[in-house]
Amino acid sequence: MSLAAIGILGGTFDPVHNAHLAMARAALEHLKLDQVLFIPTGTTRYRNPALASGEHRVAMLQLGLQGNAKYRVDERELQPGASGYTVDTLKALHAERGDAQLYLLIGADQYAKLASWHRPEEVKRLAKIAVFERPGIDLKDEDGVERIPMPAMPISASEIRERAKRGEDLSRLVPPAVANYIARHRLYP
Repeated sequence: MSLAAIGILGGTFDPVHNAHLAMARAALEHLKLDQVLFIPTGTTRYRNPALASGEHRVAMLQLGLQGNAKYRVDERELQPGASGYTVDTLKALHAERGDAQLYLLIGADQYAKLASWHRPEEVKRLAKIAVFERPGIDLKDEDGVERIPMPAMPISASEIRERAKRGEDLSRLVPPAVANYIARHRLYP
């Protein structure tokens, strides 16, 4: 019996958008993953906090992931007392999942900053690093790093929030259920 292969896709998901879903599909296919865990971040020390609450971000993720049994939302980083460090999340997943092969799914921009993360060597020991190639960011050939080819998708959560604020159509940027949720809850006034 082969070990389970699990992709870990973290982010604020404020809101989840079509590029996030395309990344998960590309990783699922390229790495032959059994599952992709979407892990919304809680309070972090290294970026501005999310505008939508954790509850709203989880609800949008659940709506956006409907219909794909290989996707799951993992809320551990939203729990009180969560450190917000990737290394701690990976350690907890290892304790729960035993021998599963974990793949940390990150963009080339984040990979370029990996050395500045909290305990980066331990992160690399706990999970294989799988990097989505991005235009304008040159990835060095390194052992143990999986490259995930995918076309560039110029979608950003900040653009979606601005469009929502102006009452513009979001249908090409987020799944329809997510667009409806944003409008119904007036998440980005």
